[in-house]
Amino acid sequence: MLCNYLASYFGLFESDAQKIVDWFQPETIPKNEYFIRKGAYCHKLSFIKSGYFRIYDEHNGREITQWISSESDFVTEINSFFFGVPSQWNIQAISDCECYTISQSDYQRMGEEISNWNSLETKFMAKCFAMLENRVFSFLAMTAEERYGALFRYNKELFNNVQLHYLASMLGMTPETLSRIRRKAIS
Repeated sequence: MLCNYLASYFGLFESDAQKIVDWFQPETIPKNEYFIRKGAYCHKLSFIKSGYFRIYDEHNGREITQWISSESDFVTEINSFFFGVPSQWNIQAISDCECYTISQSDYQRMGEEISNWNSLETKFMAKCFAMLENRVFSFLAMTAEERYGALFRYNKELFNNVQLHYLASMLGMTPETLSRIRRKAIS
């Protein structure tokens, strides 16, 4: 799965993608376990084979979901992993998760051993940045209904597998507003 993703996304030959995959190890993270807790240092990057992670923080006594990562997404706390600072987010498995994981030290060594790694890493970072830009734009320019529609088109499986109050928080709305929008969209 990871090999196919890398080959298709980065336009790699399967043999080159496999060289990268060989650095990753299978990991299982049970439901409710933390990938990383806020304030700790993140020393791994994972590709999600199955399951869901919630990225969140607490603000004024309530949890705010920043993102839900799912199958075929990478998950890490970027600032912590790349810049060695304490994590600003909690990342928690909200289902049993199967991942392919690379340690921070192996990630750095892989960059030294794979000849075109710099261009691949640039594409990876550009994808992360583009997703962030799209999220910021959606909150600045889209209505609640439009944000719901965009997320539904992006990954409708989330609505069948993730608690709706997490999705409502991620979309910047109350659970009641999300329920009203969903009812309207279904009818």
